[in-house]
Amino acid sequence: MQATVTAQHSAVSADDDRALAAVFSAYTVSATCWLLFATAVGLLLAFKFGAPDFWAAKYLTFGRLRPIHTNDTFYGWASIGLVGLAYYVAARSCGTKLYSIKLAWIGLALFNLAAIAGTIALELGYNWGDLEYREWPWPIRLVFLAALLVTGWNLIGTVARRTTEDIYLSNWYTVCGVLWTCVIAIVATLPWYQHGLGQVAISGFYMHNAVGMWFTPLALGVFYYAIPKILSRPIYSYALGVFAFWTNLLFYPLLGGHHFLFSPLPWWLQTTAIVFSVAMLVPVWGGSANYLLTMRGRYRDMTHSYPLMFILVAVIGYLFGSTQGTVEAFRSMQAIWHLTNFTVGHSHLTMYGFVTFAVWGGIYALLPLATHKSPGRLGIALHFWMALVGSFIYVIALSIGGTIQGLDWLHQRPFIQSVTDMAPYWVWRGAGGLLMFLSHIVFAWNVWRMTSGQTGNAGSPILARTEGAAA
Repeated sequence: MQATVTAQHSAVSADDDRALAAVFSAYTVSATCWLLFATAVGLLLAFKFGAPDFWAAKYLTFGRLRPIHTNDTFYGWASIGLVGLAYYVAARSCGTKLYSIKLAWIGLALFNLAAIAGTIALELGYNWGDLEYREWPWPIRLVFLAALLVTGWNLIGTVARRTTEDIYLSNWYTVCGVLWTCVIAIVATLPWYQHGLGQVAISGFYMHNAVGMWFTPLALGVFYYAIPKILSRPIYSYALGVFAFWTNLLFYPLLGGHHFLFSPLPWWLQTTAIVFSVAMLVPVWGGSANYLLTMRGRYRDMTHSYPLMFILVAVIGYLFGSTQGTVEAFRSMQAIWHLTNFTVGHSHLTMYGFVTFAVWGGIYALLPLATHKSPGRLGIALHFWMALVGSFIYVIALSIGGTIQGLDWLHQRPFIQSVTDMAPYWVWRGAGGLLMFLSHIVFAWNVWRMTSGQTGNAGSPILARTEGAAA
């Protein structure tokens, strides 16, 4: 079985390359717009903790803005960005053209239609209840499901026309991630068991699998393509990657119950979720070791390759964020951290430190290959360090403050005491969030230079090797 990324383009014409580059660019630009919007809303929410009366008009209340921030981050930024990368990886790793350029554009339109309609509905006060990450009214979520189906069909069609006998590991993750999410979305939409404890159980199933069976496999698929491509070496162990793939599928779907420990959900279901949370250390540590061992001996290259630095941060975010999730699943830890700001820090460690850095690393590594344009060295450096420092401040502040908050509750101190104790950490949250948002503005500038603007001077190591070989 081939452990290297294929580089066959004999069946791909220049027109096919341009069409793929246009699709990749459009998905990236669209995702970037959603990133700016969603995180601007998130920054406003961060400062509302310290000044709750700031912009307190009906349409700017926390209850309306918070689901807009989370849903647009999930389904606008991360989903669209990862699908654009998945299309590029599928076509290039299979040595063929994209199955249908038209379907790719239809999928992009459906993703954006769902995100726009969902944002408007939430802002006007229309929602499907207090179901985390499922606040969009169900007809809007059907539009998102249609986008997933279109994407899945297009990716499967592309992989089916591959020029190699084997299916490269990246496509195992990306194709199956889309198919798994179609199943999850259908289960979470059917109304027959969405009552009482049934609704609680499905909420846990959906909210956790939206991360672990959608964003995680697509991000890991990017790792398996981009890391070997940047380093010009095969992945450390193809077998270990396959093992991590199947164990992730085996253990992850049953984790959701650990969000509802000490609830009326059956005790056995809660315990099962804890056991499988511990078992998730197998694919997480195995996959992380695979990436880090592939980079072994090449860490000095990172000083010349910011795409690799973004991906290294994402791998570390995956390793530590997922391990932290296992620790949080224990009942003794939930007694302190559950419903505190600690869980907000954890969610940003995974969705930002892992998924978002993975998208950035993939875009910086692969978009210049498609467009033959690069960002500037200063721009990519500013983006990396502001995002890294900002997220570090954000996560550490909420982790410490959330622990203090939970201990206040555990010791039965007055609730207002926990609010007072959290106040300085909310200030640090805002400071970290501001740095993160500023880095997104720089990222948008870099995307413009990689797509429509004047190319920058941050040369791509992949392009340099390709051009050197051609010469």
